[in-house]
Amino acid sequence: MKFTTPEQVGIRSAAIESYLSHLEAGGLCTHDLILMRHGKIVFEHYWAPFHRDFLHRMYSVTKSFVSLAIGLLAGEGKIGLDDPIGKYFPEEAAASPCPNLPKQTIRQMLMMATANPQRGWFEDHGGDRVKFYFEGKGKNLPGLIFEYDSTGSFILGALVERVSGEDLMTYLRRRVLDKIGFSREAYMLKCPGGHSWADSALLCTPRDLLLAAKLCLQQGEWEGEQLIDREYMRAATSKQIDNNGWGVCDFDTHGYGYLFWRTYDNSFCFVGMGCQYAICVPDKDMILIYNGDNQGLPYVKPIIFDRFFEEIVRPAADEALPEDEAAQASLAEYAAGLKLFTVRGKAHEAMEQVVNGVTYRMQDNPMGITRMRLEFTEGEGTLSYTNAQGDKVLRFGLGKNVFGDFPETGYDDQIGGVAGERLYHCAASAAWVSPYQLLLRVQIIDTYFGNLSVGFGFNEKGELSVHMQKCAEHFLDTYNGFAMGMREN
Repeated sequence: MKFTTPEQVGIRSAAIESYLSHLEAGGLCTHDLILMRHGKIVFEHYWAPFHRDFLHRMYSVTKSFVSLAIGLLAGEGKIGLDDPIGKYFPEEAAASPCPNLPKQTIRQMLMMATANPQRGWFEDHGGDRVKFYFEGKGKNLPGLIFEYDSTGSFILGALVERVSGEDLMTYLRRRVLDKIGFSREAYMLKCPGGHSWADSALLCTPRDLLLAAKLCLQQGEWEGEQLIDREYMRAATSKQIDNNGWGVCDFDTHGYGYLFWRTYDNSFCFVGMGCQYAICVPDKDMILIYNGDNQGLPYVKPIIFDRFFEEIVRPAADEALPEDEAAQASLAEYAAGLKLFTVRGKAHEAMEQVVNGVTYRMQDNPMGITRMRLEFTEGEGTLSYTNAQGDKVLRFGLGKNVFGDFPETGYDDQIGGVAGERLYHCAASAAWVSPYQLLLRVQIIDTYFGNLSVGFGFNEKGELSVHMQKCAEHFLDTYNGFAMGMREN
């Protein structure tokens, strides 16, 4: 990787610092950010515990990698983009109750203009997902209307594996990824049936994503070698179908290509749930990598996109700017102080001493929690509770994160939809947001990302009200709802 100062490529260091300050002011949970222009990194930062070699779950960014694999197969002449998908899955297609599913073409599936049989995709816990897909009843005529369809992207990944005879990552490595320097440790989770979880489960480093974005910005060319057909890459990153169902101008309403989103200023991007982004700006020869977990916070996406284009992309000069050592030093100092999101509020309130060590007997509630107790020590706390799995303890920091394992088993591991016994790593912080309200936030940091907010409200009568809200793919489901309790001792 080559590095330079922002000013050398026409970007003001002060603009980057301002952009970061808006992300922080918005309360975003940011994990990493890399800015590249003219093939050189001008800014790179990781919010601890994240680091350069962390294999980050990229969620639907994975779909764009599927597009690259489809382009490779088409370039080899092994598939045609206008072939019906049923041609490659004859047994499954023959059993399909929906005639539109086998007839939809690979091109239509790349455009997300499918028959769209999506149904309980994340909640399904058994069987081969390819078979499950073709058992669906399509609701659209393919090729006419954009509707986001993760299931179709998964099937395209299964198509790559069936035609190439290789695991999806093995095929991509052999043809492209090894040549551009993709990390050897990157991998993809699996689905029931043994297929790669091609619509959601690539784990790679942020720099890996940067390399893939650079390849796409260069239309499939790498160091003078055309790794992926240029015409395919041009089409894949161009608008193929309108996706502006509301008629508004937003970051994600500028059209859709072949598993790539279009955005502002003739740009395209990889997009994954929770805010996994690689934003490619061809007219400025610029790339932004952003990873975080902002599930459940739709307001943050415009902050990431709009501020990026307003503060960095559009003002960027075509020539080098004078070096600004003061601004560069200020940016470095500001970045060094950035920490993973913690709940904002007071570390202590008088109510803390009233409720410290008190056990509350809980009324019947959706979480199945029968007892709760909060205990506070200097700068930290513990939440003890009893649910259907037994007695649990969660440590948290007051105005800071405490890292550990979330005390619940039965969540998926290497195979999506198949429960395991491992515990997910997490960060937990809390703060008093009013004299009688404590807010606890749990951030799951693992091969799966998710977050849980727990609000506690206390009064002098010894009563407790609790509100739990989870934002996660298909776990933390039993941590969602309201509960009331009464002081027991």
